[in-house]
Amino acid sequence: MNRRKLLPVMAVKGIMTNGIVYYPYITAVIFSAFTLFAFSSILHNDLINILPHRAYAWILLELGKYLLKYIMFFFLLYANSFVIKRRRKEIGLYSLLGLEKKHIGVMLFLENCIIYGITMAGGILLGVMLSKLLFLLLLKLSRLPLNVAFVFSPGAFTETLLYFAIVFLLLFAGQLWEIGKSRPAALLSGGRKGEKEPRLLVLWTVAGIVFLAAGYRTSVQAKVDSMIFINFFMAVFLVVGGTYFLFTSGSVFFLKAVRRHKRLYYKTKNFITISGMYYRMKKSAAGLVNICIFSTMVLITLICTVSLYLGLEGVTHFLDPYDLELELDEGALSSERFSEKLNELTSQYGLTVRRADVFETISLSCSLEEGVFGVKKEDDRDKKNCDVIIMTLADYEKISGETESLSEQEALLYAEGADFGRKTFCFMGMEGTVRKEVQYLFPYPKSKERLGGRYLLIVRDDAVRDGYVRAWAEANGVQDMEAFLNSGICRACVVLNGEEEEKRAFVDALAEWGWEQPGIRGGKDGIEHRGELCSMYGGLLFIGVIFGFDFFLCLFIIMYYKQISEGYEDRQNYVIMQKVGMSGDEIRSTVHKQILFVFGLPLAGAFAHTFAGMFMVRRLMCAIDFFDTGLMQKCALIVSAVFALLYAASYFKTAGTYYRIVNHTGS
Repeated sequence: MNRRKLLPVMAVKGIMTNGIVYYPYITAVIFSAFTLFAFSSILHNDLINILPHRAYAWILLELGKYLLKYIMFFFLLYANSFVIKRRRKEIGLYSLLGLEKKHIGVMLFLENCIIYGITMAGGILLGVMLSKLLFLLLLKLSRLPLNVAFVFSPGAFTETLLYFAIVFLLLFAGQLWEIGKSRPAALLSGGRKGEKEPRLLVLWTVAGIVFLAAGYRTSVQAKVDSMIFINFFMAVFLVVGGTYFLFTSGSVFFLKAVRRHKRLYYKTKNFITISGMYYRMKKSAAGLVNICIFSTMVLITLICTVSLYLGLEGVTHFLDPYDLELELDEGALSSERFSEKLNELTSQYGLTVRRADVFETISLSCSLEEGVFGVKKEDDRDKKNCDVIIMTLADYEKISGETESLSEQEALLYAEGADFGRKTFCFMGMEGTVRKEVQYLFPYPKSKERLGGRYLLIVRDDAVRDGYVRAWAEANGVQDMEAFLNSGICRACVVLNGEEEEKRAFVDALAEWGWEQPGIRGGKDGIEHRGELCSMYGGLLFIGVIFGFDFFLCLFIIMYYKQISEGYEDRQNYVIMQKVGMSGDEIRSTVHKQILFVFGLPLAGAFAHTFAGMFMVRRLMCAIDFFDTGLMQKCALIVSAVFALLYAASYFKTAGTYYRIVNHTGS
């Protein structure tokens, strides 16, 4: 048989013979192709351009797609490097038998073409079958209409095929580089080369502790401010660096310390396990770092996704408590007139009104330092500016249902963010006393971790309110004092009970009536805005679900490859142990001890990283107005428990594969 016919046969045989490493690799590429095809199909579908609130979902999906491409490339690069490393001995043997490197290159090219064809067919076929299901999941999470058609676009096929064609060419180039720089003898013996002990163990171990402590400190002390995202990436960098140093150098330092404990070390089972881990830990550590980091990514991604899904209703109503809010000139609409219109519409649409509020406020921009509300700063680098809403006691009692009494110098104070925390205040030179700091006031949402919250100043009557407004106007150089005193806003707001479609019709009719009223300034459609928020958060949820599965698949493949790699490396050693009298039970015990160490360390690290990271993640969630800490803590416990079970299942699966390899009596 000539070489033209031989090389394709060798390519097919090479894949089938090395199925233990190729089949998981092919599975990972198929799933990656399916995920990218699904994202691309949704984005290329004409339907995404006609859905309500489409902009939010489209932007998030587009960003998610590019992030997915980035992650997939480096993961496939890792998987491919493992595959080619496992075949070094085989390729070295081909060279010794007379096959030139150019022929080996052709064989590898054919292998890549075969794998590309199989994975693209499998991934796209899976995508064709399940993309519509994922699209419906996106619509469900985004609270968008489900009765829509889904049509595949040629652009999705083209983008998927082209992206993976480029990736496979780059992977093939890496294979050529790996083979081209090595001599046949090196290829044959490369897998048996010993690992050198890392240098400067104490220095790098201390560096790992310092990096990790600094990363944890950054996370724990993070605040909801403009630096939150910079601090997040800084914490990630420090934690990843600290994990690497501790796993590569710190683990070896620990094992050296254990070796000095003679009673523990000089036992048959412990001696074999510790010795094996000690001399190969540097190579193992790189895989352990990947497992630890991917485990942390899975945990945090799923915790955020589950928390946001369960708390989505609360987030949207936190930001938009009213179904409709009309804004009119001060005194333009009375409570009686608004109630008459609501009664008319409730009879027409068969709905009930949960609450209806008509109240007046005036909003003023100020600076706030040490309890003193002053003139707004033009350069607000220190974030001292805020908005102050002034309301009369009568309006406060209408919307709160509470009864209070105030003197002329007293006020109730309500902070949407952190508590004001003072008994006195000064407003543009006017001294006042805080009679009580209110902790809840519908419809103004409150969270102590909220960034840029407003302050409500509730005063005795219109005369006192006008005194504060006049003081602000004089301090800010307002010329037309009378017009400014009457510049407050009358808010007419309603919350309805009923189905969403019926509420939509009711609000449309009420809004149409509102725009016909004298003195109308504008309005806010709470149902519409909540829909926009659901669309944006739904896109985040969809990405979280997909990325959670992707990260876990990457994690499982890394764990699987790691155990195969170490199994083949240990196989000859265990064969020797069997020949000198070591029983199968002793081998199994040794295997489980080593794997428990290998898998237990990354899991413990992932839980530690997640625990420390939740401080910052909670504040990042505050940036999108999710403040339900209790719900997030419950989700963290449930997700961690489920992940631990899945991780344990992966452990038993890979332990079985490892044992079958090392307990094989062949050469």
